[in-house]
Amino acid sequence: MKIEICVDEKAADLQVLVTCRQLTADVEKIIAALRMMNHQLTAKKNGEIYLLDVGKILYIESVDRKCFVYTSAEVYESDFCLYELEGQLEEYGFFRVSKSVLIHLQNIQSLKADMNRRIRVTMSNGEQIIASRLYAEALKKRLGVL
Repeated sequence: MKIEICVDEKAADLQVLVTCRQLTADVEKIIAALRMMNHQLTAKKNGEIYLLDVGKILYIESVDRKCFVYTSAEVYESDFCLYELEGQLEEYGFFRVSKSVLIHLQNIQSLKADMNRRIRVTMSNGEQIIASRLYAEALKKRLGVL
């Protein structure tokens, strides 16, 4: 990989150009990381509103019509529905693994085949999430492990 930096005092805005022979998983990771740099999600905890860096979110879970946002240290509540968050965060590396859970693909530590074609996903903080069989094949395809 070759990295070039061009400093131009006349530049109106920051521009990043990625040139590649083909769009690979590594290129997609680079692009997702660049997009995430300035993206934040609002969530609440103890009556306060927090701006969470999307890169620090491990997963989002819907329980009893409420959405909870999990980081490695804290749990927050979001006013958005899971399907709304899925639409907002898909381009930042989030993927639906069941009817009630979105995971951040960059925070996956490992995958393990489970019963009935499900996948046990271990996140970077050690928590395990089950990817239902409905979403398991798409997850493997998205991660390039098929």
